[in-house]
Amino acid sequence: MTGPLRDMRWEVLETRLLSDNWARLTTSRLRVTMSCGTVQEQWREAYDRGDGACILPFDPERGHVLLGRQFRWPAAYNGDDPFLVEAAAGLLDDDAPEDRIRAEAQEELGLALDTPRFLFSLYMSPGSVAERLHFFTATYGAADAQTRLGGLRDEGEEIEIMDIPLKEALTMVEDGTIRDAKTVILLQYAALHLMPED
Repeated sequence: MTGPLRDMRWEVLETRLLSDNWARLTTSRLRVTMSCGTVQEQWREAYDRGDGACILPFDPERGHVLLGRQFRWPAAYNGDDPFLVEAAAGLLDDDAPEDRIRAEAQEELGLALDTPRFLFSLYMSPGSVAERLHFFTATYGAADAQTRLGGLRDEGEEIEIMDIPLKEALTMVEDGTIRDAKTVILLQYAALHLMPED
């Protein structure tokens, strides 16, 4: 690394487990040596539920994308509309990202994929969440988008599958209907790289 932070160092003094329910929440005491030489002790929490993958299927002939709408408790907890429109996604659970995203596309969207295309990996909330999300896209056609409900009922999922024009999805970002970060990122990628010329 180059730049002013190249001399910054840190040491983990202790780590405590706060919760190990759906994911692991830990707090760590760090000794941080700033680039100027100042030494500080800091407490930092990390929420670790493993890495994940997400995908935006795109129909190049019709200019459509395949999304899902599902209930999200944290949105309801915040007093927002809890039915979020999202790209299909899931935790890796020790699978390779490409294998996991094929399974998620089948489970959530009823879509059988041959070769999803990897785009990039991002931290979605690096201030406290350890998860890295692997982003993919893939092509599909109108005949592939016949399923109306997806999700695994035994895991509490019920997902409304939405086969909509990319332009409509971008409008849904502008008007606040789509409020999920991974989906906004994928739609912006599609607008820049996948949308057909008018």
